[in-house]
Amino acid sequence: MLKIKLSQTTPNPLQLSLECFAGELHALVGPSGSGKTTALRTIAGLNHAHAGKIECDGELWFEASEISGITTLLGPAQRSCGFLFQQYALFPHLSALENVCIPLYNSVPDFGERKVQAAQWLNRMGISELSHRMPNQLSGGQQQRVALARALARSPKILLLDEPFSAVDAPTRQGLYKTLAELRKDLNIPILLVTHDLREADLLADRITVIDQGVGLQTAQPQVLFERPRNSRVAELVGINNKFSGVFTAGKLRWDACSTVFEVLDKGKIPPNTPVAWVVPADGISLHAAPSSSSIEAHVEQISTLGQIAVIQLLLNNATHKLIWEASAAEVKRLELEVGKNTHLEIDGTKIHIMPLRPINDPRRLTS
Repeated sequence: MLKIKLSQTTPNPLQLSLECFAGELHALVGPSGSGKTTALRTIAGLNHAHAGKIECDGELWFEASEISGITTLLGPAQRSCGFLFQQYALFPHLSALENVCIPLYNSVPDFGERKVQAAQWLNRMGISELSHRMPNQLSGGQQQRVALARALARSPKILLLDEPFSAVDAPTRQGLYKTLAELRKDLNIPILLVTHDLREADLLADRITVIDQGVGLQTAQPQVLFERPRNSRVAELVGINNKFSGVFTAGKLRWDACSTVFEVLDKGKIPPNTPVAWVVPADGISLHAAPSSSSIEAHVEQISTLGQIAVIQLLLNNATHKLIWEASAAEVKRLELEVGKNTHLEIDGTKIHIMPLRPINDPRRLTS
């Protein structure tokens, strides 16, 4: 199990606390420059935080406080980390086999045994036949497999992956996803994955931590994160289309786009007449050809068809708010949806998730 709690202000601000269990893949997502790679480098010992604690498998790797300074500091070589860099960082003058041998020099003195173990890892990566090729003779996906074999050759206690799939094409990426899934079952170690691709995080991760400006905003399972973001900034960063504002009072949400009032679950944490942000998942939205007492009239602004899926952009009548709705092409035909025509929108209040409107520098965002 990996446990970290980090705090620093310069040169790269970082306020992050998370746990990653053995066998778990934990993704760090956020915009460029948000601190994702800084977090990995700090765990690996390549950066040092001003304060905090890093503990892996019961061993203390780092501890420091603003008052006492650093009291425990294991160097990178002493931390049992496998680190796969974004650009792979293979030594260009060494063959694939020789690259994988490098982390074994200290733990396996015998030259022949090092070659045997390195060859076994290349075989597990499915590239044993490429062992004598130089990095410039390998494709991007093959280089990535060599780098992954090298990261795992020393049998690390954790695996750190820094955007490992960003430089390869889609078919290669799918193959690497499969390899990583198979390795997870065998390795049973914590895996931290930095990615800017939310679809990738959703596909691979057990849990996701959203980072912005060096601050960990929310950690949750993918489904929870996408349906119940902690605040409006998280909702924005995870790409939730239908995010709106309103005023919440004792279980009633008044949408500022119209006169509609929704009955919403009240957890008793929000004072009366509080401005809030709110989101609604896809299954909380429906369109109907005929109006009802609870429907909202909307204007079809745009229909984008992607194969059998259509993305419909709606504009609420007498308002400036837009809403995105996805449906099958058959559903669009059944509802007779056309650009320029009106339709009738229903929102299920029980599916609405409300959030506080708090800026990034408000410390209460971590407990909301």
